[in-house]
Amino acid sequence: QLQLVESGGGLMQPGGSLRLSCAASSGTLDWLGIGWFRQAPGKEREGVSYISSRGGTTEYADSVKGRFTISRDNAKNTVYLQLNSLKPEDTGVYYCAAGPYSSWQLPRYNYWGQGTQVTVSS
Repeated sequence: QLQLVESGGGLMQPGGSLRLSCAASSGTLDWLGIGWFRQAPGKEREGVSYISSRGGTTEYADSVKGRFTISRDNAKNTVYLQLNSLKPEDTGVYYCAAGPYSSWQLPRYNYWGQGTQVTVSS
């Protein structure tokens, strides 16, 4: 059973940076698409970015394009999300998810982590 663990969240001032990690504590991320999603209080979970199994395809939500970068290191069984130029509206719980295909569609992901809180505030 694949288990995903997110880390790297925290409190950051606007304009700051964070790097989130999604690691597989059991199982392997090889051949799996990975998505990052976030959920702000009172709002639905939304897609932030995703990456294909070999890293050849990446996509970003319009709201984070040019500020966030997704990458993966299959040798380390880890996917990263670099968050730069953070804004207060980036606040939320960030989740990583794994599935056979990378997609914006939540049901396509079979495995989800517990999430890591990102708070952007001065």
